[in-house]
Amino acid sequence: MYRRILVAIDGSELASKALAHGLALAKSLSAEVTIATVTDRWPLVEVAAQADMGVKDPVGYYKSIADKRARLILADATRTAQEAGVASAEMHVEGHHPAEGVLEAAKQSAADLIVVASHGRRGISRLLLGSVAQEVATRSSVPVLIVRGDANGSETSCSKRPDPSYGENQ
Repeated sequence: MYRRILVAIDGSELASKALAHGLALAKSLSAEVTIATVTDRWPLVEVAAQADMGVKDPVGYYKSIADKRARLILADATRTAQEAGVASAEMHVEGHHPAEGVLEAAKQSAADLIVVASHGRRGISRLLLGSVAQEVATRSSVPVLIVRGDANGSETSCSKRPDPSYGENQ
């Protein structure tokens, strides 16, 4: 059914839940997995504040911090995949809006399924904060599995490690 699964993560606890679902599905299907994280474009206000504080290369400073965070997120996810017995590739998509980056990662990895997390925001918070998951689902040319938080839109508590038996008795 699915041979190449892209799991998009951002380092949040909810993204860990999406990773667990993606890895369990990949293991059951013997599918390839690419774990991707996206670094947004540098924020002008933050870069300007860094320049005001005397940082000589505020864009470079931002990029180095974002790159370090992405490496930590991907290393943790790769460890999780290894512990679950699933081989995975890593991808860091830089300088993109998160939804655009996820779609680019899916294209580059030739994914036939994308797994993303959604905070399940509603009302004004959704209007103000948007929904990366909805944008990915709307614009994707491949199926999207959305792993949701609880009904209040907050992150659910979950283990960072996937349960290999997930879905067997469902």
